[in-house]
Amino acid sequence: MPQKLIVVAFAVSPEDGATESVLERIERSGGAVESHNWVRVTDSASDGQATDVEGYNALTVHVTASSPETLREALQPDRLDQALPGVDLNVVDARWFDNSVRKLVVTDVDSTLIRQEVIEMLAAHVGLEAEVAAVTERAMRGEIDFEQSLRDRVAVLKGLTASVIHEVSSAVRLSPGATVLVKTLLGSGHAVAAVSGGFHQILDPLAEDLGLTRAAANTLEIEDGVLTGRVTGPVVDREAKARFLRQWAEELDIAPENVMAVGDGANDVEMCRAAGLSVAYRAKPALREVADTQLNIPNLDALRFFVDL
Repeated sequence: MPQKLIVVAFAVSPEDGATESVLERIERSGGAVESHNWVRVTDSASDGQATDVEGYNALTVHVTASSPETLREALQPDRLDQALPGVDLNVVDARWFDNSVRKLVVTDVDSTLIRQEVIEMLAAHVGLEAEVAAVTERAMRGEIDFEQSLRDRVAVLKGLTASVIHEVSSAVRLSPGATVLVKTLLGSGHAVAAVSGGFHQILDPLAEDLGLTRAAANTLEIEDGVLTGRVTGPVVDREAKARFLRQWAEELDIAPENVMAVGDGANDVEMCRAAGLSVAYRAKPALREVADTQLNIPNLDALRFFVDL
């Protein structure tokens, strides 16, 4: 039985003939095009923190096809290489456009909701930013165990005064369009949560400022105003992220198929597998290979086009 689907394509500067190329590819893939339209988005990051990022173009195509999975495979056979250079081709079920049904969007934090990796910012205060960044990169690629890598990276922070956390928190920059995305979703009655392999001390003020529905992260241990080089409690790893997603969906009475997960690395794989729709945002190959959709432009607010907002 054919299904109603939406193809959403993103490009910063689409080439002449881009529309025809996308539509032709859909039709060659067995999809029947019903309607389509381009939207040019400018000043997407109206939070005022991303004046260095240009706008983008979004093409929405209403189609009928056998299934989202079949059309995705046909449009983007190699998830690590764009079928049309410079264009992200994504497929979502048309039910995501029904805003009468409440959705939950769960996003990773470091390099997703925010631009930076907080552990690297903290490590810069002990002169080890490059070394810690190299370990972070390997962890996000899934080459080493996340929990052990986190404990090893946190250990180098031993002896830093807790005031450094405030300095780092003040330097954190939201990803372009993050504020627009969150406010649009919340304003439309949906829920937005953040789960981080980073730290509560950084996430909590962000969550409060953005009005997030739920938030979870690790906790840096502090004794007598000094970081001990340890985290307290269970580590928020890839399995924990998936558990939080399921827990929040249940608490908010939102069906799993109406949950969107957004991340950038291997630590987000299980969370994405647990969601009804997963998004690899400027992601490492480990996540791009399993996510339902990809957003490779630096504009987080483009996710609004997956829910017709």
